[in-house]
Amino acid sequence: MNFGVIIIGDEILSGKREDKHLPKVIALLNERGIPLSWARYVGDDPERITAHLREAFASGDVVFSCGGIGATPDDHTRQCAARALGVPLALHPQARELILERMRDVAAEQGVPFEPERADNLHRLNMGMFPAGAQIIPNPYNKIPGFSVGHVHFVPGFPVMAWPMLQSVLDERYAGEHRAERPREQSVIVFGAMESTLTPLMEAIEARFDGVKVFSLPSVDHPQWGRHIELGVKGAAGPVAEAFAELLAGLRGHGAQLGPELVR
Repeated sequence: MNFGVIIIGDEILSGKREDKHLPKVIALLNERGIPLSWARYVGDDPERITAHLREAFASGDVVFSCGGIGATPDDHTRQCAARALGVPLALHPQARELILERMRDVAAEQGVPFEPERADNLHRLNMGMFPAGAQIIPNPYNKIPGFSVGHVHFVPGFPVMAWPMLQSVLDERYAGEHRAERPREQSVIVFGAMESTLTPLMEAIEARFDGVKVFSLPSVDHPQWGRHIELGVKGAAGPVAEAFAELLAGLRGHGAQLGPELVR
């Protein structure tokens, strides 16, 4: 299966907050031998969020959506998910009990009466309004759950909550996608060559080695190597080793000046 992530919030696009979700999602997937296929950022615009979620639901991909599932005016994700699916929002019974449990805990911590009918507490139940048919994602931090519909999974924007929730989804629902053999990259630093002259070699290697991707990362002002191209291959370890050997042979045949070799 392909895995993608949607990161929602004006605060990310404005630079007010630095996104930490993308590198963490990449790390969680890499630990399980799964590549991230795509990522998108979107602000707090209901029409755009709905469009991205509609595409996510239709894709068949596993998609993680981070942010916007609260109950303040700038939180639109729950409503947009329902709109994208064409279903109503409904108070999820398990979410309701968990939110009430959280309210009870907070009241006890503060030494005040538990008043579930108080207006602010009733408003908090909106955080359990999910698209009809959704399943909850438990939140070990404060019990306020996220939710899943099919292969699209919604978690809060707070990393301390979101990351354990994402990890549980990966391990409980997608253990079959974990790969014992991690993807491998091998590359070499190439000096004094142009990408255009090396493109036929790159195309030939991709055509010969099924499942291997060739990549080219040019740089003009690297602090260590200056102007160069990092040229490499990635995929399963066995084919990558063979493809990389052929890449090196082809580069030497071109008379390219080779620098350090890198393995990731």
